Amino acid sequence: MTSPSLPLHALLLDMDGTLLRGDEPIPGLARLFAFLEERQLPYIIATNNATKSPQDYQRKLAKHGVRVSADSILTAAIATAETLRAELSQGANVYVIGQPALWDALQAVGFACRADSDQAVAAVVVGGDPSLTYDKLKHATLLLQRGARFVGTNPDVVYPTEEGLVPETGTTLAALQAATGVAPTVIGKPASYLFQQAVARLGSDPARTAVVGDRLETDILGGQRAGLKTILTTTGVDNADSIQAKGIQPDWVVAGLDELVDLLATLTSLSANQH
Repeated sequence: MTSPSLPLHALLLDMDGTLLRGDEPIPGLARLFAFLEERQLPYIIATNNATKSPQDYQRKLAKHGVRVSADSILTAAIATAETLRAELSQGANVYVIGQPALWDALQAVGFACRADSDQAVAAVVVGGDPSLTYDKLKHATLLLQRGARFVGTNPDVVYPTEEGLVPETGTTLAALQAATGVAPTVIGKPASYLFQQAVARLGSDPARTAVVGDRLETDILGGQRAGLKTILTTTGVDNADSIQAKGIQPDWVVAGLDELVDLLATLTSLSANQH
């Protein structure tokens, strides 16, 4: 592990596999947020999940005694909508595979969401969809063949639940790429879009901001590319053995949220001592 060259001033927290596993809290959840409030340490919950809205996550966390503002939660759906708003014509048609949270995020910035291939669209936008069907894949395939832009909310192939790891957005993206030969532009981690939007919300220096997550290829690699400090928690997909296998080295590794709080206590004390 490396020692910090700069104090930490802000955090980007992953959600699924880091704070929650399905609907169940990771042990130490309430203690972590009590610590963040006590130390007044700014944070953004930055999640690759595009199936839930910030309000959905607010309610999930509130069930476990944790209250956060909607503005402190940035989902891949919102990051995708914000990115496309800057790149596509206002009011453009988009074909959507995903849950209502993704549709709502796109419609909130003015896009017209389509559910079939009857009309031309500027982009095919794909997020996690537990109700994925052959017809949805068919419409997306036809539109991509006609030249629509191909956008994925996140690259995650699997998603941690109480049952185990189940298919996620990346699985659908792979199927559509196989059918069309078109590679998607992916907005979520490890791409820079979501990290940049989260850091902008925080107004923090990336070098003094740490991302906490359970996936080496998304949270940690993406954080490194964005110039952030990185903390792997071994509560979800990856563990200490994965670091050797994948060759991605975070700044710190913690076994869970209680250990994370202990680490942050040290790092924020370091910060206070350096002022």
